[in-house]
This record gives sequence, C-alpha cells and structure tokens, in this order.
Amino acid sequence: MEIRIFSPPRRGVAALVAIAVCAAVGCGEPARREDSLKLGGYSVVREVFHEGIIPAFKKRWRERTGREPVFGESYSSSGAQARSIASGFDADVAALSHPGDMEMLVKAGKVASTWRNGPNQGILTHSLVVIGHREGNPRGIKDWSDLAKPGVAVLYPDPKTSGGARWNVNAIHGAALLKAGADGPARDLMEKIQANVVNMDPSGRRSLANFGRSGDVDAVVTYENELLLRAREGEPIPYVVPPATLLIESPFAIVGPSVDKHGNRELVEAFVEFLSSAEAQAIFVEYGFRPLDSSTEDLPGRPEPAEVFTIDDLGGWGKVADELYSSHGLWTAIAARVVTSRGR
Repeated sequence: MEIRIFSPPRRGVAALVAIAVCAAVGCGEPARREDSLKLGGYSVVREVFHEGIIPAFKKRWRERTGREPVFGESYSSSGAQARSIASGFDADVAALSHPGDMEMLVKAGKVASTWRNGPNQGILTHSLVVIGHREGNPRGIKDWSDLAKPGVAVLYPDPKTSGGARWNVNAIHGAALLKAGADGPARDLMEKIQANVVNMDPSGRRSLANFGRSGDVDAVVTYENELLLRAREGEPIPYVVPPATLLIESPFAIVGPSVDKHGNRELVEAFVEFLSSAEAQAIFVEYGFRPLDSSTEDLPGRPEPAEVFTIDDLGGWGKVADELYSSHGLWTAIAARVVTSRGR
C-alpha cells in the first residue's frame, strides 16, 4: 500500500495550528469593532485601570451585551500623553493629570469644549499632594517649610513634562500664598525648596522610583495615592500630609474624532458612565485615591490635613499656569536662577 504524506502550504499550517489551539482552549468570535476601546492615560492611573477598573467594566459589559470588550492601554506622563493624542494617537478616552493638559486636546479639536459638563465636572479622581520621607523621619519633616531647610535633599519631577510636578509646585506655592497673603513669602519658600531639589525627573512615577532606590534623598513631593499604591505592593514609603495642601483633581474625557473613526460610541459612553459609578469610585479608593463625593469619605488610617484648598482658590489653571510656568513665570525664573547658581 502506498502511503502519501500531505504537506500543506505554510498558510494552511497556520490555519491548522489556530484550529487546534481553539479546540484546546476555546475561541469566541473575533472582537467586533464597536467592542474595542483605546485608553490614553497618565502614568499614575496605570495600575488602577489595568488591575481594577477595566476588569470590573468588562464584567459589566459582558452581562449587558454578552460580548467581550477589548481594551488597548497606553500610559505615559500626562503632558506627553496629551501631546501624543493631540498629534494623532487615536485614544477614545483620555485620562490626564490636570485640566491644563485636557485643554490642550480641546485646542487640538480632539475633545469637546463642554468636557466639564456633568455631575463631577469632568473630574475622574481626587488625591492630595503630600511629602514622602525616610523611615523614622530623621529630618523631622512635617510641613512645606521643612523642605526649605539647609541640607535637606528633595525630589519632585519637572513641571515642563509632568502634570504631577505642577500639582506639587502649585501646592507649595498655594499653601505659602494663602498663609501669608502675599507673593513674597511664597517666592522665598519656592526658591529655597527648588535649591534643595537634587533632580527633576520627567514624571512623578520616575521621581518616586528614584526616591525608593536612593538612600541620600530626604523627601519626595508626590501624590498620596502613589505612596498608598507602593504600600499596597509591599514597598511602603512613610509620608506626612502638610497642614495645608492642594486637592488634586484629575480629569477624563471622550476623544470625539477617535470615537467617530472607530464606531464604538456605545461602548465608550458606557465606560465613561461607569467611571463615575459607586463601584468604580470604590476601586479608585482601594488604589489610594480619595472619593469624588466627600460625603462618602471613610478613609481609616490616612492622615488628614487641617486645610485643603483647590486650584480654583488660586485663580484657576489658566492664571496659575501663566504666573508660574510661562516664559515670564515665577517657577520658570526660580528654576533658571538655581541652575545658574549651580553652574558657578
């Protein structure tokens, strides 16, 4: 009897392998275009979205439609992410550090000017600007003024690239300004702290990582949720909440042209609605954020500030950005003077 061995073409081999894999593990129908969503987020929300929010929403969507949604996720510093979306990265939803970066997308025609409409005014998460310190707090750091003392080594990221850095600087400037009622003391405090900043990384996440690796830095200015995430992951950094600090209000919005291109508006709108739900907000709290609804706030073990102020108390993002970070801004001038003095 003659035995013939059939050798299928390369394309046929791939098909047979795919059939075998599906038989072994099970393959559903390919994801429909309208069941796919791209998220463009700033680095701080990576874990809460990937591990908590997206799995919870997928379960909801399956229960509602019987279909499996597919998520594409991109995370980087807030300014870099905003510039990427403005330049053509077709994220369907943008989750950024601060409204100034979202306004960049409004000007680029990517986000509607009405993105603040809604029950939470376009805000996704709350947190506080705090100070991480060494175990035992050998420098006795309790307030912003302690970061200005001679010999104290400080880390915070670069406001030119990091949304987190702008929250940090705004907190320092705002606390001093509201306390003194004049710009002089605030300028003096900012200058002394900036002189103690040993390095400005491109993102808050990078600064925190460098603080964890370094034994020579005394303090890191960062988001409270970042430090609580470290503790959740078994790498705690102790921290203090200054007596007066800034409420971090980070926004999200639909990127309209991308949604129109992808034809997934039902999925995107359901996801955006879910983000403000009690279930999603409880997940954000698990990952160290503070609830949007302060009446439901129950955060045992977290230190509380005596005073919390907002960016609106400082005149709003437009005013703060011009006064601090423009070419003639206060922080811009201080940073330039510190760099010059170090080069001498």
